[in-house]
Amino acid sequence: MKHHGKITPPKPGQDARLDQSVLSRIAALKTMSVKELKTEWERLLGSAAPNNSRAFLEARIAYRLQELTYGGPDRETRRMLDLLADEVEGVSRRKNQIADPRNPVAGTRLIREWNGVEHTITVLKDGFEWQGRKYKSLSGIAREITGVRWNGYRFFGLQVRPREV
Repeated sequence: MKHHGKITPPKPGQDARLDQSVLSRIAALKTMSVKELKTEWERLLGSAAPNNSRAFLEARIAYRLQELTYGGPDRETRRMLDLLADEVEGVSRRKNQIADPRNPVAGTRLIREWNGVEHTITVLKDGFEWQGRKYKSLSGIAREITGVRWNGYRFFGLQVRPREV
């Protein structure tokens, strides 16, 4: 399909014949042996299958069939997944970071009194501002104010809200 000059893959439900073809291919996975599934894996993913788990192979191959037909995750979703992977692996290969859920909305002013002095911090889209200077973290501001290391969120009384059950 063409959309604004770009070729975009069809979405599920737009082409009944295409949908039926994908569903038939996925259903056929149930009839394959593990050896056949591993061969299909190599054909579709270009590498040796990582294990012999039938359920894993079927699920991943089914996903790949849909991905090849309908397209994969959009750019923003891929970026978010990359950032999450960096976070889990404890490395920072990318410049952006995932917004901390404890951060208030940009424009919010945080007020903290320390040793009789009131400090006002403004939450920015990409950090914090205090006394006309921009900081990447609240911990940096807390350290400037107190002279010792603090968890910035704790210092300013910000916590993750518990999930509703």
